Amino acid sequence: MLAVAASLALLAFALAWPVPVVLAGARWPRRMPGAALVLWQAIALAGGLSMIGSLLVFGLIPFGDDLPHAAGAFTADLFAGRLPHDADFFEMFALAGAVLLGVHLLLNLVRTSWRAERQRRHHVHLLQLLSDPMPERPGTRVIDHAAPVAYCLPGAPHATTVLSAGLLELLSDDELAAVVAHERAHVTQHHHVLLVAFSAWRSALPWFPIATRAHEAVGLLIELLADDQARRTVSQRNLSRAVALVALAGAPADGGAPVTAKGVLAPTVTGVNVAASPASAGEWADARVARLTDVAAPAAPALRFTVLAGALALVVLPTLMLLGPALR
Repeated sequence: MLAVAASLALLAFALAWPVPVVLAGARWPRRMPGAALVLWQAIALAGGLSMIGSLLVFGLIPFGDDLPHAAGAFTADLFAGRLPHDADFFEMFALAGAVLLGVHLLLNLVRTSWRAERQRRHHVHLLQLLSDPMPERPGTRVIDHAAPVAYCLPGAPHATTVLSAGLLELLSDDELAAVVAHERAHVTQHHHVLLVAFSAWRSALPWFPIATRAHEAVGLLIELLADDQARRTVSQRNLSRAVALVALAGAPADGGAPVTAKGVLAPTVTGVNVAASPASAGEWADARVARLTDVAAPAAPALRFTVLAGALALVVLPTLMLLGPALR
């Protein structure tokens, strides 16, 4: 049990610092954003599982030789009001830490989801008051603002696409259609759900700088995925021109700050806040234009398979470390 706890702690450390740092600085994820997104999710899931698992296994050492049996013995002792004679303070402290950390992560996920949904409902209500519908584009509304802005709010039964007057003046009809296709791709691919999960991770562990870096990396990846979806129905040239024109106009092509003259609408991407600095927004636009104009080389199938296999291994490894002794 002690060896398992130590191994899980080492894995948690690796997934909390060096592995995400290397991945955040790599260039290959921009060539294959789908596989990279799966890898980021595996890192977050395996990191949380390893972190909680290491504390849990260490705290349950006095109760048994494997996690399932030790957990059962601990539960029986807890209801009986007794502890093993060899249980010490550090083991009980680790056990309490595992429970508190697990509850903390779960509650932050619930809280972030609830706040995102409340923000979305409030945003939709404000749009009804501060924007006008476009009869020629069902499900689309226009805000009277000079900055070029486009975003899409998920909702039932239909999502709402929001465009600014500045965007309508800046882009041609074909370029505007490309932007709308990109924004609606965010909703059809449920990127808002993914952003909620990584936002919850960042808010739950604010002392982990890597949580913020992961959130920003995922933000770029979902932009690239939305581009991939959009260019199945619109011209890559029109989409890349739209991204470049909006970036040159001084606002990010997606996730800008949709504000009215009174500034009552908050910066959102599909209803979830995304913290992106102006430098990051410019880097995102450059990466999108480069990919849309085929500057980046296509990803090799072998690399894609390796990344997906690595993501699967990251999730399976801590699971086997926790349950393996009992299965044997």
